[in-house]
Amino acid sequence: MRNLVAFLGDIQAQGCDLYLHQQAIDTSTPSGRMLFQMMGVFAEFERSMITSRILAGQKRAVANGIKIGRPSIPPIRLEKVKRALEDGQSIRTIAKATGMSTATVMRVKRSMNEGAEETVAA
Repeated sequence: MRNLVAFLGDIQAQGCDLYLHQQAIDTSTPSGRMLFQMMGVFAEFERSMITSRILAGQKRAVANGIKIGRPSIPPIRLEKVKRALEDGQSIRTIAKATGMSTATVMRVKRSMNEGAEETVAA
């Protein structure tokens, strides 16, 4: 809502008005400004309803034991990366050979250097 009102204020400050032919909105009139702002209120309401439904669904999924997010790298692929790093191969070569991104390979390398036994997300 604030974005639409700010947008309307910005264009009116430049001496312009908004005319939407198909929606029959003309912001140069008081009724047109009111309708434009009401549409913004309804759009903001709908967006907040969507957000609350998404969050409720995620909470329900977590309560049912479903993990949210990207799955972790399978241990077999993780071991391949670790072995290749220990053999001194370059990060790009390992990434290309394993089908992972260079950022993921670097994350595995960093976890090896730290000695952490974490699961690394893909």
